Formats: sequence, structure tokens, C-alpha cells
Amino acid sequence: MLTQTSVKSESHAGPQKGVLIRYLQVALLVRLASEGARIALVVLAVDRTRSTGFGGALIAALLVPSVVAAPLAGAVADRVRRRRLFHASCLVFYGTGLGAVAMLVGRVSAPVVLAVAGTAGCCTPLLTGGLTSLLSDLLPHKALSRAFSLDAVSYNLAGIAGPALASALATSTSPARALLVLGAGAATGGLLVFALPLSPRAAKTHALRPADMRAAAALLFRDPPLRSLTWASGVAQLGIGALPVVCVLLAARYQTPWAVGGLMTAMALGSLTGSLAYAWRPWGSRRPEWTVIAMLLATGAALASVPCVDNVAAAAGGFALAGCCTGPLFAALLTGRDRYAPTTARTQVFTLGASIKSTFAAGGAALAGGWQSAGSDSLVFAVAGCQVAAAVLGALLLKGRQANADCPPSETNMGY
Repeated sequence: MLTQTSVKSESHAGPQKGVLIRYLQVALLVRLASEGARIALVVLAVDRTRSTGFGGALIAALLVPSVVAAPLAGAVADRVRRRRLFHASCLVFYGTGLGAVAMLVGRVSAPVVLAVAGTAGCCTPLLTGGLTSLLSDLLPHKALSRAFSLDAVSYNLAGIAGPALASALATSTSPARALLVLGAGAATGGLLVFALPLSPRAAKTHALRPADMRAAAALLFRDPPLRSLTWASGVAQLGIGALPVVCVLLAARYQTPWAVGGLMTAMALGSLTGSLAYAWRPWGSRRPEWTVIAMLLATGAALASVPCVDNVAAAAGGFALAGCCTGPLFAALLTGRDRYAPTTARTQVFTLGASIKSTFAAGGAALAGGWQSAGSDSLVFAVAGCQVAAAVLGALLLKGRQANADCPPSETNMGY
């Protein structure tokens, strides 16, 4: 006979599952659009203007403003009263911006097109960290570890399927139509936000002040778990950002052209596998910061094995194994941000953290580009060393960790 507690648990499981499914529909649609747009923009620029340089400028216009706008976007999201309207409007605006770029490239002046792309790019933080920060308002605390793991899966799926979808659409129809479809997908995801049970905030908060933004940023330096998660993941991205350059050198070393994209695909598939495994059985969720540290060490060890092999298949295995470690790492990172961020600054912590990671990744790509003469083996060891250094830094930054850090978010955040 079922107990009253088990019946109550089962009755709650259904609605929770439905909410998570609706959330994942939103996340997949907008993140597919974001990842696919990077390919569609370049193909569109070449098709309309015969300039790959303009394609690169369009990508930069879409991505760079997201780094600058992340603190403000997160701060506004933490204070706006009608959250569904705000998030839905931003996602629809992003999708509409992609559609506008598809119509304008090659037909109006380049500065106008770049301005449109840059304006749409200001909404990018709400496609990533901004959306993820909503999970703690949509689901109970006990369901969050699995939810963050599935959210990490949405990032992985978008990273794999987005560029493939954009390429397929551009080839079968046209680059402009491909970008229009991606924009329509993002706008549809924005409209689906209205199906999420996000109630308006009960009380109107004070107007956004510069001090609020400084206080949220200070958490990433002052709070031991948050600073460990933030800066360890940032240093790790310094290496991960260099991997596309590394893959080019490895493809030349093995004389295997497909390895340029194949090695990154192997890592992405490994990350997807790791995320799914972690979603099935989350572990280390009580102290996600230590899970991140452990997975950084494991990622470094897997990548360090690549220079020791003499064929591309074994190298792909090393990349896939590294990806299997980054899946749980990312899920634990999201769990930790949610757990240790105060409610009043949760979205800002997510968007700032994502911005810092993007900045480090860009720096890593730039450094690798200038260090190509060192050779593929040296670069791979450098990337692996970044993961180990990030793990050590993360452990050192945990010094002074609060005694109440293992409490549920509702209790932990009372101290801020």
C-alpha cells in the first residue's frame, strides 16, 4: 500500500516534470539559434558580400556586447517585477534581431547591420546564464541537481546541433533563410517563456543603482565558494578557448583534415555523454565546488594523454574522455552558482560568471594563435596545465569557506 508521503511525492513529480520539459524546450530553441547563428552569419556574409571578414565582424558584433551587457542584464533581471514578460521580450527581441540581420546584410551599409547585430547581442546573457538562473524559481531544491545537469545537456546539444542545423538549412535553402529560421526559433522560445510558472515578484524593489552591480560583482571575490567556482572555471576556459587552434595543429600533425572539426566534435559528444550520466545519477551535489575541482583535474589528465599517442583515433579518444569530465563539471558549476548566490543577485552571478568564462576563452584563443610555433604537443600540454592550475586555484580560493555553505539556498542566502 502506498503511504501518504509517497502518494504526495508522486503527485508533485508530474507537474515538476512538465515544468522542466517546458523550460528545456525554451532553452534548446534559443541556444540552438545562438550557436547556429555563428555559422549562418559567416555563410550569409560570404553569400551576399563575398567577405569572410564581414562575417567575422558580424559574429563579433553579436558576441562582444554580451560580455559588456552581462552585468546590467543580470542586475535588471534580478529586480524586474514581471519576469516572464522581461525574459520573453528579450528572447523575442534576440530572435527578431537575427531575422533583421538576415534581411539587411548586403542591402544596407555595414555599420547599420553591425549595429543591429550588436543590439541583439546585448540579450545573449539571458539566453545562457539568465535562463539557467530561473531553474531555482521553477523547481524545488531537491530537483535542482538533475535539472542543472539536463540544462548542461541543452548547452551540449545546442553546441553540436546548432552549427549542423545552420549549415544544413543554408545548403538546402539559402543562408538568409537559415538565419531567419534560427531567429524564428529563438522568438518561439521567447513566447514559450509565458508557459513557465514564474509569478511576479511580490514587492517592488528599489531602482537599480551602481552600488548594486558592484556588490554583486564583489561576491565573486569575497564569497569563497563563488570565487572558487568563478575563477577556477575562468582559468580553465583559458585553455579550452585554445582548443580550436590546437585541433588545427593536430590535424596537420596527423595529416587528417577532418580532425580539425572531428576532435572538437568528439569532445562535445563526450561532454554530452557526461552530462547525461550526471543527470541520471548526480554525485557530489552537496559540495559542487569540489566536484568542479575534481573534474578539472580529470580533464587535464585526459588532455595530457593526447601528445602521448601517435594516431588520430587515440587522440579523439582523449578528447572524448576530457569531454566526459567537462559535462559533470559544468552541471556542478551551475549548481554551485545557484546554491551560493543570494536571491537578490542570482541572475547577475550567472551572467557575470558566463561573461568571465567567455572573456578567458577569447584570451586563450588569442594566446594560442600567437603561440602556434611552439607546436601541437606543447599547446596541448599547456591546455591540460590550465585545467590543473584551475583546480589548484579553486582549492586555494576555498580558504575561509562559510560553515553554512552546505545549507539549502534559502538558509545560506540569509547571511548576505
